[in-house]
This record gives sequence, C-alpha cells and structure tokens, in this order.
Amino acid sequence: MNDILTFLVLTLFVIMSPGIDTALITKRTMADGQTGGYKMALGFASGSLVHTLAATFGLSALLLQSALAFEIVKYAGAVYLMYLGISAFLSKKSDTGSSAKEEITKETSAFRQGLVSNVLNPKVAVFFLTFLPQFVQNDQNVTLQLLLMGITYTILAITWFFVFVFFINYLRKWLTTPSVQRFMDKATGVVLIGFGLKLAFEKHK
Repeated sequence: MNDILTFLVLTLFVIMSPGIDTALITKRTMADGQTGGYKMALGFASGSLVHTLAATFGLSALLLQSALAFEIVKYAGAVYLMYLGISAFLSKKSDTGSSAKEEITKETSAFRQGLVSNVLNPKVAVFFLTFLPQFVQNDQNVTLQLLLMGITYTILAITWFFVFVFFINYLRKWLTTPSVQRFMDKATGVVLIGFGLKLAFEKHK
C-alpha cells in the first residue's frame, strides 16, 4: 500500500508540474474554449498510452533478464527525479509563459497536437522508462505491473487536464500569475527532490 501511495503522489506531481503540455493546453483552451482543451487532453492521454505500450514491452524483457540493468535504471530515475525537482525549485519562470516555443493555430487539430506533443515529450518518455521499474515487484507479473502503472498515469493525467481545462476560464488569470507559478515550482521541486532521495535509497522488492 505504501508503494502504491508513493507512486500515485509522485505521478500526480509529475503530471501537475508546469511544462510543454500545460503551456499547450492553456493556450488551446484560451483560444478555442473548453472543447479544444478537452480534445487536446484526449490527445495527451493517447500519447501516454503509446508510452505505456513501448515501456511495458521493452522494459519487461530488460528487467526480467538483468538485475544490473534494473539498478542502473533505478538510480538513473532517482537522479533524473531530483534533477527535475532542483530545476523546478530554482526556476525563475514557468514554461506556461514561454509562448515563443509553441505556436497554436486554428488549423491544427487539438487532438493531433496533443498526441504528437506528448509522444515527443522527453519528460514523459523518461518518466515511463526510468520511474515505473522502481515500483516493480519481481514476485509478480512484470508486464502486467508496468501496464497497470502506465494506464494509471494516463487516467490521472486526463483527469487533471480535464479539471484544469474546466477551471481555466474562471481562474486563468490567477493560475498564470508569476507568484502562483513560482509557488507551484517551489512546492513541486521540494516534493520531487524528496521522492528522488527516497527512491534512490529504497531497496528493490
């Protein structure tokens, strides 16, 4: 139960941390309304399923064959998690304000843009490839565990983005203010660093 709660909390903080997905869905919602935001959220979810399948079948074979490979993946994930935390904590501005990097046009399908951006998002790819294996238990079906964790990530992600889109019309000015974004960065940074240290020193079961 403790491992499940750790995974859920960590996943939520990774999903909610400001990034490319947040910037895109904020702009799409402001430009096209809630419908456009919801379509993009579905695109993000579909992209997460792509990552789930790729990670599940690739990592299952790797982790079942090599204990050393697991240790390498484990520590790489912990280090990357702490890197994300430190970057967020020291961040001076949020990615949601960097409009120059991602342009949204009316001609671009919201669903397609969400799908492509998620599939090509390195943060999501690294999360699936390095963090999921740390919660795998050898005495159970590895493939099934990875698949279930990937699906859980997808469900949490689409839930968060649907809620975010729903409230963005009412709270968009407040959510995008520098003070709120700085608070989110600091809080996310502290939590990610803490979990990174915890996972680094935790023994695999």
